[in-house]
Amino acid sequence: MTRTDPHALARLHGEHAKALYGFLLGLTFGDRQRAEDLLQETLFRAWTHPEALESGHTSMRPWLYTVGRRLAIDARRARLVRPAEVGPDALEHSPAADDHTEQAVATLDVRRALRLLSPEHRAVLVQIYYHGASVCEAAEELGVPAGTVKSRTHYALRALRAAMPGYGPAVPGGRAAA
Repeated sequence: MTRTDPHALARLHGEHAKALYGFLLGLTFGDRQRAEDLLQETLFRAWTHPEALESGHTSMRPWLYTVGRRLAIDARRARLVRPAEVGPDALEHSPAADDHTEQAVATLDVRRALRLLSPEHRAVLVQIYYHGASVCEAAEELGVPAGTVKSRTHYALRALRAAMPGYGPAVPGGRAAA
């Protein structure tokens, strides 16, 4: 085979491509695209190095297999050095990143609404919801009767609902709709 022979590469392809492709398919673990790429590169190497093919061997197949195997090894080593390749289905099966934006906005809205409350109402909500105190514990901490803690909690929540439209429907009477 010489570079000047226009049909030499076509003959080489016709004689060995199918078997070489099957061999390369096994080396690439069934990846057809990689096997085709390696086949083309192997045949390109044969075309660019005709002196290797004029060795007088009865078949070119051992030389082609050796070149293809070395190319497959080099390609695998190169892939292992790079970050993992991501296929089109990988994004569909990967977990979505946690987006805390809505939670941060809601926190800011609650803080803003709490500033609008009277100090007494705010103190009751802090005791009940932030410290987890019972009505009796909040009453003792604040120095007021338990009934006062209940009514302040009721009116404080009602004021918060009014100050935070869009965080749940409010109905007349101050109770949230189910």
